[in-house]
Amino acid sequence: MVDMRTFRDEVAGWAAGGPGGRAGELAELLGVRTAVLVEGLSDLAAVEALAAARGRDLAAEGVCVMPMGGAMSIGRYAGLLGPPGLGLRLIGLCDEREKPFFDRGLDPSWTPRPQVHVCTADLEDELIRALGPARVERIVEAEDELRAWRTFVRQPAQHGRPREQQLRRFMGTKKGRKIRYGRVLVEALAPDRTPAPLEDLFAGL
Repeated sequence: MVDMRTFRDEVAGWAAGGPGGRAGELAELLGVRTAVLVEGLSDLAAVEALAAARGRDLAAEGVCVMPMGGAMSIGRYAGLLGPPGLGLRLIGLCDEREKPFFDRGLDPSWTPRPQVHVCTADLEDELIRALGPARVERIVEAEDELRAWRTFVRQPAQHGRPREQQLRRFMGTKKGRKIRYGRVLVEALAPDRTPAPLEDLFAGL
C-alpha cells in the first residue's frame, strides 16, 4: 500500500544517500505539497494526534510530517524536499536550542519562505506547561507508570527540581516513552490550551 509512511521511508533512505527517484514519484502520486520538518518521532506523534483531534487528514491535504532523526539533518532534508529538490513548501518545528541548525539549513530566500515554529525548551515542555504538572501526573498514572514515576522522583538527581522539569526528564528516560506521551499529552489538551508553536503551525497548514 502506497501511503505517506511509504513516502517518509523513501525520503529517509534518500537522505541517507540512496536514490531519490522513487520519493519524487510518490510525492507526485500522493499530491504532497508541504513538508513539516520535525526533529523526531515524538514530534511526529504530537502533530498527528493534534490533526486527529481537529478532524484533519494531513495526508489528504498533501502534508507530510517528516521526522529527521535530529535537527542537524535539516540542511539535508530541506535540500531534498524544498525548492532545490522536490519543490515542496517547508515548515519547521524545533526546540529552542536547535533553532540555529534550522536557521542555517533553511534559506530565507526560498519561495515560499520556510516557516519555523520554535518550542521553548522543547515540545514536551510546552505540553507540560499547557496541561499543568498535576494533570500530567494523572496522565502518567492513567498510563500505568505511577510506580516508575515515583521511583524516578526519589532519585537524588531529581531532588529540588521543579515538577515540570522532573516530568520532562522522566519522559526521556525510556525508549518510546517520549513518543507515547507526545500523543497522549496532545490528546488531553483542551482546544484553547494548544501550545503556541503547534497552534501557529496548524494555522499555516
